[in-house]
Amino acid sequence: MQGTRGHREDSRTYKDKALLSHSSPRAGQSEGSAAGRSGAPPAPGSAEAAGRGRALCAGDGAGRRPELRGRFRVERELPGAAGLRRRKRRMKKEQVAHCQFSVWYPLFKAVTIRSVILPLPDNVKEYLLDDGTLVVSGREDPPSHSQEGSDDAEEIQWSDDENTTTLKAPEFPEFTAKVQEAISSLGGSVFPKLNWSAPRDAYWIAMNSSLKCKALSDIFLLFKSSDFITRDLTQPFIHCTDDSPDPSLSYELVLRKWCELIPGAEFRCFVKENKLLGISQRDYTQYYDHISKQHEEICRSIQEFFKKHIQYKFLDEDFVFDVYRDSRGKIWLIDFNPFGEVTDSLLFTWEELISGKNLKGDQSEGEATEQDYPVFRCTNSKVTVQPSPYLSYRLPKDFVDLSTGEDVHKLIDFLKLKRNQQEDD
Repeated sequence: MQGTRGHREDSRTYKDKALLSHSSPRAGQSEGSAAGRSGAPPAPGSAEAAGRGRALCAGDGAGRRPELRGRFRVERELPGAAGLRRRKRRMKKEQVAHCQFSVWYPLFKAVTIRSVILPLPDNVKEYLLDDGTLVVSGREDPPSHSQEGSDDAEEIQWSDDENTTTLKAPEFPEFTAKVQEAISSLGGSVFPKLNWSAPRDAYWIAMNSSLKCKALSDIFLLFKSSDFITRDLTQPFIHCTDDSPDPSLSYELVLRKWCELIPGAEFRCFVKENKLLGISQRDYTQYYDHISKQHEEICRSIQEFFKKHIQYKFLDEDFVFDVYRDSRGKIWLIDFNPFGEVTDSLLFTWEELISGKNLKGDQSEGEATEQDYPVFRCTNSKVTVQPSPYLSYRLPKDFVDLSTGEDVHKLIDFLKLKRNQQEDD
């Protein structure tokens, strides 16, 4: 889901983040009391934004427990936290189905980015899941090479097997025409995704190193290189705990109007029992000065947006949603995600989100508590800046497994190999 289940990433525990901002706005505090807007992000699609950002959503990772900073006089649990501990809800298949783009988009069309939804033909789905050589439909064949110094101008054949056949991508003329028409209607550039996920893990393979697409061939290149897209197509209900039959699915290609969005203006919001529990900076790997200075104003504006446009309107009472705050302070809905491990908890952990543990409000003793305030967390120091969590997708899986210790057998084989090399030396 762009965001990313548009933003449906691998769930992890705590991020490797040393210092966090952990605070909530005070009741009755005016907008004018917040820090100035210097460094605030531009509006989507504005000239100010062009060339500075990237499309829609990003950010994920893992690490150790953060050091919490804030002005705490009386720490209290968020309202309802005790009840959350008494009955921990598991993620159900129905919740995942409700987060499909085509399910929520008609309900929130007025507060999100303009998009077009196209049914995904079965033959296109099969092409995306084909494990063969990556040959992208719509690409021109490379020119043949010849030896200019040869009198016969003999063509060089780049194959040792004369019987080798040239791989050709399948063509989908009708679907291609529909996609190109949709792209044109959205301004000529789009951000693609499937029912839930966008191919954010494959941005590096694109010529422009972004998810900006102008043709179906650009989309195919990203989709066929993305683990996120494969998971949408093969394991949409991973981490669901109920034994009910899988809901009937119709896969769709979602094309969203391309907007240059600054990562430092994206936030992920966690809702439990229709209460906004927490807000996390999406791009937690970077420090943004304007977030630290304006966190109370940001938190308040997201809270107001939630109560006006989201609360009691989504199909579930437990969910995650992503938003973007532009330079004018306006909030835009980006995506919905399931409330569970399949969604990255960013600067929170799922344990504390489900149980309410460690979720403390910043309330003064005797201060009115009729209004519930979410916990806001952001990277609060340049010391915590980290590399992009998507970098690992650019490496062979064996390398990643060795570095993380996730594959014990590979690690043992590697250690044996090192020992044998040392003995030989």
